[in-house]
Amino acid sequence: MSASMAGRRLKNLLLFVPNMLLLCARLLTDSRVPATERALLAGAIVYAIIPFDLIPDMIPFVGQVDDAYLIALTLLRLMERTDPRVVREHWSGGGDVVELIGAAALVAGKFLPQRIRRVLTARVEVSDKEGEGKLLSLPLLVASAEGQVQADAGPQS
Repeated sequence: MSASMAGRRLKNLLLFVPNMLLLCARLLTDSRVPATERALLAGAIVYAIIPFDLIPDMIPFVGQVDDAYLIALTLLRLMERTDPRVVREHWSGGGDVVELIGAAALVAGKFLPQRIRRVLTARVEVSDKEGEGKLLSLPLLVASAEGQVQADAGPQS
């Protein structure tokens, strides 16, 4: 690997969370993003900005892992409910944002303790019924017994 390629990768890694926050902020203003998804994006932004959360941001690297995980989960959910091209249009970082988001969720999930993963993924599925506004008891993402994170398609019938 050349020095310039390694430098670009390092820059993309260091700017990953700031680029994700910028992406979320841009998506908040896009009318193609549903209102419930905008609310979740706003919550992810607030969580990432507040320095005292489940893993304090003052701890280098580890403090940003939970932020990256929550943002990635929120964006994965958004891409499930809208066209991924909407997310790609607002991305200003390097690489394909859809692949980066999926990889970030998997990698960050491996660094986080299972308890923290459970807290971040619990009760994030919002009811699709108009005007109801209640949280469902099923999470959007479920941590399996092996500690892997799996996307849930929603309530099973």
